[in-house]
Amino acid sequence: MGLFSNLKSLFSKKKEIEETSIELPSNNEEKLIKENTDKEEVSQISEEVIEDKLDNEKELSNKEIVEEKKVIEKYDKGLEKSRKEFVSNLSMLGIKYSKVSEEYFEELEQILIMADIGVNTVFKFMDDIRSRVKKENIVDTAYLNEVIVDELFIIYVNGESLSDKINMAESGPTVILMVGVNGVGKTTTIGKLANKYALSGKKVMVIAGDTFRAGAVEQLKIWAERTNTEFYGKEGIDPAGVIYDGLEQAKNNGSDIVLIDTAGRLQNKVNLMKELEKINKVINKIIPKAPHETLLVIDASTGQNGILQAKSFKEITNITGIVLTKMDGTAKGGIVLAIKEEVGLPVKFIGLGEGLNDLETFDIENYIYGLFKDLIN
Repeated sequence: MGLFSNLKSLFSKKKEIEETSIELPSNNEEKLIKENTDKEEVSQISEEVIEDKLDNEKELSNKEIVEEKKVIEKYDKGLEKSRKEFVSNLSMLGIKYSKVSEEYFEELEQILIMADIGVNTVFKFMDDIRSRVKKENIVDTAYLNEVIVDELFIIYVNGESLSDKINMAESGPTVILMVGVNGVGKTTTIGKLANKYALSGKKVMVIAGDTFRAGAVEQLKIWAERTNTEFYGKEGIDPAGVIYDGLEQAKNNGSDIVLIDTAGRLQNKVNLMKELEKINKVINKIIPKAPHETLLVIDASTGQNGILQAKSFKEITNITGIVLTKMDGTAKGGIVLAIKEEVGLPVKFIGLGEGLNDLETFDIENYIYGLFKDLIN
């Protein structure tokens, strides 16, 4: 096998965590345990779990296992539509063709294109699959499923060191500029990110830089109230001026994270480019080396249109990562791979539901497992 030669091992360990039943002690129970550590043996559960890096293993505490289990379950539920469509088609293909043939390859190519992996990515992928089939003398389509998943994983991780981690400021506020066309869930995503960071103990401010769209400022203000985070915004004035004042306030208040909303008008690229250039200059003037991240929000259900948006925004400003929203609402989960291969940008966050806590840090292993868990035995 290729880079992901321990594919089955990873999947089996994910499955172990998924099926683990652990109840964490309540605060009172924890207190009793501490008081009686000399009188009774306290039971510990440890399991081997996924390698963060392919050659590293570690033991997780009960609490960490529970947290990992929750994340796996979110990916499982959020990718259900894609998994049923994609895996069902691959399984049927394996039943139709027990041996690898050119007809098999042609139908596999169509399945991958329908999964929104992207035509160019699929063509390259098919070349790699054919090469491995020939090199490893693979004839069984059931075994080839493993190779397919392996190669899809390689598409995302091989050759480049794109990081899904957020670049945090060494001192002062970390500034995250949010961009994207209207209707993709940008403001909602800012609210969910604000909530995520606030729950982790960070002091968060959101700034309404989309000052001319009707209701945009008020909408973000409601999200700030809902997430108990600070807010700065004014309607109908120059976005750069609002952002300037908001950042000054964030510095004075000792904010850890600043999330900035921007207008989503892509119809006139020149105007938007000028606006974003001005915003970036203002941000950098107040906080040197900021913004630390510029995240493009894309609606996963728009498929290839989302890829075009990513290419367009990449032309007009320095995008550092992608946030994919509404992943649970689409059967075309392959867009994650298409973005990486065709646009060269990492996915930083992924929306796996409508709830306030359903925005997850992107994890390629959980994504691959959530998409193909029913295919690999």
